[in-house]
Amino acid sequence: MRALVLEDGHLGLCADAPQPEPAADDALIRVSLAGICSTDLELVKGYAGGFRGVLGHEFVGVVVDAASGSGQYPVSSGQWSDSSHLVSSGTTGVAEWVGRRVVGTINLGCRRCAVCLGEGPEHCPNRTTLGIHNKDGVFADYVTLPVVNLLEVPATVADEEAVFTEPLAAALRIREQIAVRPTARTAVVGPGRLGLLVAQVLALAGTEVVVLGRRAESLALPRQLGLPTGLVDAAADNAYDLVVEATGNDAGFAHSLRLVRPRGTLVLKSTFAGRANIDLTKLVVGEITVVGSRCGPFAPALRLLEQGAVGAQIAVRPLIEAEYPLSEGLAAFEHAARPGARKVLLRPGGPR
Repeated sequence: MRALVLEDGHLGLCADAPQPEPAADDALIRVSLAGICSTDLELVKGYAGGFRGVLGHEFVGVVVDAASGSGQYPVSSGQWSDSSHLVSSGTTGVAEWVGRRVVGTINLGCRRCAVCLGEGPEHCPNRTTLGIHNKDGVFADYVTLPVVNLLEVPATVADEEAVFTEPLAAALRIREQIAVRPTARTAVVGPGRLGLLVAQVLALAGTEVVVLGRRAESLALPRQLGLPTGLVDAAADNAYDLVVEATGNDAGFAHSLRLVRPRGTLVLKSTFAGRANIDLTKLVVGEITVVGSRCGPFAPALRLLEQGAVGAQIAVRPLIEAEYPLSEGLAAFEHAARPGARKVLLRPGGPR
């Protein structure tokens, strides 16, 4: 199969990569559409210690094969119920997944440790992560995932919308972690791919959310989406109760810390290669609550996308800037790395 492979910091298109074989209770998925995100770009720069393998974790695809282990997948205490529409209690047959259009959560836990059994796989000390850590990703014709990681995509949700499930879930994670008051003065710093999803999700609480960027032209799309905007350099110190940093650079960290009021909350969404050089004194003196925020729930994300099919609450299609066939994956990465670029998609079967 074809795959975009990162090795020793070099990204290349491999035309004859081995097709993965599903292990017991795994599904083999033909990738229909995949999205390039900032984490993928940072991995090429050396983020997370230098990943080697097939990149990519945002995708929608179709299950073409599944390998049975015991013939059914055990679920304990309902902790995996968000990872599968078919799993609610008890078990489900692996073979039932064949032919289904799916998305998949990206963390693969050991399913044995106290963290996995009590909280889920996101912080399992032995986890692998799709396209990020010790698990080949989705910038390929095929990928494998455990069936417990899969969710079926509703028929009314198009591939171009379903491919946003993972980043939309990451945006929803903030609302799991903190209570977003409708009256809270709220800012999202960074009007990019993730920042615009975060702003829309926070606005669902009735909160007025201001999207802040460095350049006036970067604020055109958030205004089109009905979000208030402003230039981050012009925003006053200590002006916001809640600030979400989604820039992917250390300057964004510094601005976000400057903007949050004493005893306010700062949510950090960025992952990037390099070290932030920031004076953290304000965290102590201002008693700032800092929340790290990563992966979120897929099932609510799919519900929002499904609701958007009949009356948009979360707009994702305006975020799509370009689509490339997998054979032009290197050009797609160059495009995605341009300043201000929105979502760039890869289609293994080529553009429609």
